[in-house]
Amino acid sequence: MLGEKLGSMQLTTRNKVLPANGALPSFETTCEGSGTLAGADVNGVTTFTADMRADGTLYGECPNQGVIMAADGVATFTATGIGTFTEDGGTSFKGMAYCQTSAPSLSSLNGTAVVYDWVVDPEGNASWDLWEWK
Repeated sequence: MLGEKLGSMQLTTRNKVLPANGALPSFETTCEGSGTLAGADVNGVTTFTADMRADGTLYGECPNQGVIMAADGVATFTATGIGTFTEDGGTSFKGMAYCQTSAPSLSSLNGTAVVYDWVVDPEGNASWDLWEWK
């Protein structure tokens, strides 16, 4: 069941094309931005990869390459998601993220499954909205 909204971030993205998997492309995306998470002001930096699948959807993965920085420490996260290209030329992903932190302001994220909605417009501006999964 979807629980409390944990926060949201606004980020800018940069894409890089990786070697294709046969006829299907792979992408690497690097993101930077800021917002709020667990009630704390945060900045974030992450890199994830996405592989196009035969049905045109995307499978994305951030294998512990996400960093969230708060005033009292940092958190790292792992995430996976399923995405699609949007009609306007952007992308949209839905998925799960799992955080690890020793920062007191973000400690409620430890052991929490986080559901996310990630939307990128054609110019590379992204919004990342996060909710607790109960």
